[in-house]
Amino acid sequence: MSGTGFSDVAVITGASSGIGAELARRLALQGTKVGLTARRVDLLEEVAADIRAKGGIAEVAEADASDCLATKLAIESLAERLGPIDLLIANAGKGESWPSGEFSSEIVDRVVRVNLLGPCHAIETVLPGMIARKRGRIVGVSSLAGIRGIPGSAAYSASKAGLTALLESLRIELRLTGILVSIVHPGYVHTPMTANSDHPLPLIMNVESAARIILKGIERGRPRIDFPWPMVALTTFGRLLPAGIYDRLVSAALK
Repeated sequence: MSGTGFSDVAVITGASSGIGAELARRLALQGTKVGLTARRVDLLEEVAADIRAKGGIAEVAEADASDCLATKLAIESLAERLGPIDLLIANAGKGESWPSGEFSSEIVDRVVRVNLLGPCHAIETVLPGMIARKRGRIVGVSSLAGIRGIPGSAAYSASKAGLTALLESLRIELRLTGILVSIVHPGYVHTPMTANSDHPLPLIMNVESAARIILKGIERGRPRIDFPWPMVALTTFGRLLPAGIYDRLVSAALK
């Protein structure tokens, strides 16, 4: 076993930047062999080079998370080079919105293909092997934005709500197989996806702190890893509010 205590080989989707890249670096420093996938292979190679320069083991495979076949082939290629995968971090994410007062099913389709179907493609690839070995962990990076709808982030909120429900169902289904499932619900984190946001980002965290919290939660076997706690508290409270009150409060907060 590696120094992390739970993984010899990890595959991370969306590992070219942000949380995915930082998780890869930290896992590698702890002795885990990491496989990196994303669309932007040039950035993946930079992350891998940084890991190797510090003595870690990293391999790269290009794949668009929304492409089922590309994802499957990429993960299978990484397993051939690194060994059986016992930790999958489905991190690839996409945020996209439409102008106020408009609606775009095309945007919803693009976001759902990455944020919800993308993890499905990755899970489908690694799960049979994990079940056969009776060992493994699946971690999905959802969002506090998926707990209740947020104006300006309708497609994103919907996709993350779907991912949370999917992973929660799998966690229960797999509880007697030796496969652990964790759902990560971050608040706002400084990443390329939030860099161009045009709405408030309260309590935004740096990516290093976010990655540290996620890895600690994985090591402790937590089924849910939610942070930062003030945003978690507000979100939990928001779930209990009647719709009319919630709508007015959120609208006022985002003005």
